[in-house]
Amino acid sequence: MASPGGSWKGLTLVAATVVVTVLAATGVWNPFPQLWSWVTTSGPVAPGARWQQQLGGTPQSVAIAGDSVIVEYRTSIEAYGLTAGVKLWSSDADWASMAGKGANAVVVTGRLLTKGYQVLDPATGAVKRSDTTAAAVWTYREAIVDLSCAGGGDCRITAWDPKTNTQRWSVESGSIGFVLDAANPDLPDTRRLTADTVDDDITGPPSMPGLLGFPDDGQIRVVDTATGRLAQTVRPTREQRIVVVGGRVLTVTGTARDGTCYYGVVATDPPSGQVVWQRDGLNLRTADNGSGCVQEHDPAGGYNVLLGVDPYGREVLINGNDGRNLWYGDKESDVLAVDDTYAVIRKDDTLRGYALGRKKAVWTLTGRAKTEAALTPHAVIVVSRGRVTALTLKNGTVRADVKTDAKIFATGPDGMIAVSGRDMAYLPFA
Repeated sequence: MASPGGSWKGLTLVAATVVVTVLAATGVWNPFPQLWSWVTTSGPVAPGARWQQQLGGTPQSVAIAGDSVIVEYRTSIEAYGLTAGVKLWSSDADWASMAGKGANAVVVTGRLLTKGYQVLDPATGAVKRSDTTAAAVWTYREAIVDLSCAGGGDCRITAWDPKTNTQRWSVESGSIGFVLDAANPDLPDTRRLTADTVDDDITGPPSMPGLLGFPDDGQIRVVDTATGRLAQTVRPTREQRIVVVGGRVLTVTGTARDGTCYYGVVATDPPSGQVVWQRDGLNLRTADNGSGCVQEHDPAGGYNVLLGVDPYGREVLINGNDGRNLWYGDKESDVLAVDDTYAVIRKDDTLRGYALGRKKAVWTLTGRAKTEAALTPHAVIVVSRGRVTALTLKNGTVRADVKTDAKIFATGPDGMIAVSGRDMAYLPFA
């Protein structure tokens, strides 16, 4: 049997709850927002942050565009000022991607299963250009490339200047619109190395290659982005995979024999098809082990650089344009990150940064076991055991070194964006 005192306390608690609820409903006093804010308040994302902002949800992506930070959610986007983290604007959209660079950066947004897209000013959210026909969009530092189909096989690829919003060129592209949609659908090129502790799009929009390959019903249409012309159309056999890298068309052949896969790579120059370089025994990791040499992946690497493995298990970085070896490792070395200019190599607990084409490392970082890394236009990001270090690309000078478990989403000239749960912070470089 309950004691009289316990019953009285229970009735008092119920009565108090009813009174608070009535006051909140009538607008006299509402403690719930403050209470919820107190419950959800978390500690600092990292020491030394210039500002920290609590987001409205878990972000899909975060990017720096000019002086704005663009946060993409599942059905909306928001913009914050880079200087103080003040919210600037918001908009409904299912996806967002950055194009251009610096002061000429823009935000490209759209809806899933809906044709068209909008180009927005990152500072104000104002619409700079609107399209109602495009099925797919690719964003680069120098251009916005879209794909529109009027029906059947009547499709066109068009390039736009992100600064002036004027058309640069347009070319017919057959029926490829039936397999490509939304923002930056996969094209046959290099597959960038990624890490769990940094966002896959931390590098921002890439430079537009000289050649782009578009899949079209079992063949690849190769477009020259300087002239806006169809340079070549190629069709791989069942044992081949075709990618467009470094201004060349690469045909990777994988043949199953004697219980293993035998690989060969041939690079040709469109439209003539003349062989520029070729390599036997080079494994570009286009097939999984045990797959019967079925090539389901693009080669690993960074933009115009290919990451391969020789027959002896040694990793090698190759210039996709002329086939030169840019770096040759040993069996204990692993490539963590690579782009057209630099590479980060790990051996045991030591990281080394290489300027591709040079024999000696330009920087060395020791005592970093279980490390991940990413190359961005502004810094090398190194993450290991709750510690994030930003280094200069040229010589490895430390620009930031903080203890944090947050994920690094973006970098700018003067700092990086870190996100932990629903908290976003700007970590300045020294």
